[in-house]
Amino acid sequence: MNTTPRRRVAFYSHDTQGLGHIRRNIALAGAMVAAEPRTDVLILTGAPQATALPLPPNTEIITVPTVAKDADGGYAAATFAMDLDALLALRSGVITTALQAFRPDTVVVDKVARGLDGELEQALVALREIRGHTTGRRPRVVLGLRDILDDPLTAAREWRAADTTQAIQDHYDEVWVYGDRAVVDVALDYDLPRAVAERIRYTGYLAEGRSEGLIAPRDEPRRGPVPRPYVLCMVGGGQDGYDTALAFARAEYPAGHTGVIVTGPYMQPSLRFRLKEIAAERTDLVVREFVTNTVELIGGAEAVVSMGGYNTVCEVLTEDVPALIVPRVRPRQEQLVRAERLNELGLVDAIHPDEVTPAALCAWLAEAVTTTRHRDREVIALDGLRRVPRLLAELQPASAPHLDEIQEMAS
Repeated sequence: MNTTPRRRVAFYSHDTQGLGHIRRNIALAGAMVAAEPRTDVLILTGAPQATALPLPPNTEIITVPTVAKDADGGYAAATFAMDLDALLALRSGVITTALQAFRPDTVVVDKVARGLDGELEQALVALREIRGHTTGRRPRVVLGLRDILDDPLTAAREWRAADTTQAIQDHYDEVWVYGDRAVVDVALDYDLPRAVAERIRYTGYLAEGRSEGLIAPRDEPRRGPVPRPYVLCMVGGGQDGYDTALAFARAEYPAGHTGVIVTGPYMQPSLRFRLKEIAAERTDLVVREFVTNTVELIGGAEAVVSMGGYNTVCEVLTEDVPALIVPRVRPRQEQLVRAERLNELGLVDAIHPDEVTPAALCAWLAEAVTTTRHRDREVIALDGLRRVPRLLAELQPASAPHLDEIQEMAS
């Protein structure tokens, strides 16, 4: 009988809008469990919709009270009648208590080093006193960054305003960038100091193998097959993708093709209803609110029109299917920068959202389904989900002095 303690990994993501952060963390958890089945994963998230997503084995989700983001990027309590400070204090307490009880060996923090408005500070301090379940040592702490944070000037300004460099020096062992330096050199583009640059590890894009090993929710509804051949439109969570979806719904599709729109769970019901009304007037359009088999759906399409979120782009890049990226441009330009740089590398086509019309989509779709083009899969690394388990293993005590040892030696 194997009596070796099970490895424990915890993820934190603040998740105030969309499902991008939680989907990325679920993909990472799946890769870690697949590489070492004796791994238990706890995911802490602000997205209650995460419980409807497929999960890897040995993975549990704790959701904290939700925060909403307005059009200008400001935050407020989404459900409770509480001011933001009180809500963040509640979230902070839940996160800290969960980590203390779980005793992770490694903690991966998504994007925001101090958590939403500093809500993770209490937990980061508490981690100094925790002993990991397997290692018996203070947990390793990793900051995980998507490939692009924003346009370089904005990203560098926000990095300094949040005092992220100091947070990394105080609390983090490594910084994992879920991208390829050929697309963006994070340290160079964002003018990061050497103390941070030395901690950066590029994983490659979390693309290949995203759906492997995930277990679909038990209550996932059964749906009939999509009529083939089809062209696909995906607008992420849907909170700001209506204009693109509407243009697609009104476009003329290539002869014999069906159009499929996935609205996402956050699209306003009235807007989703309008798309369904248009579909009811056509015989070649299907509208779905939410799907969990996105990789399979993309792989079966003849062409894809998509917003430029990290996860959807990763899923598109895994399949040899023509893709037109319509990036979000406000309040952040992350998607715009990603679309432009991937377009420059010849991996996707891109169009500014102001230029999206039914006629423009019709023309692109007609060419996409008749032109033979194959994506050069060697241009950038897409195997991040195979690299991350190796990085996780290298974080074990035998590989290098831990942050607490370094600080003790310095003192």
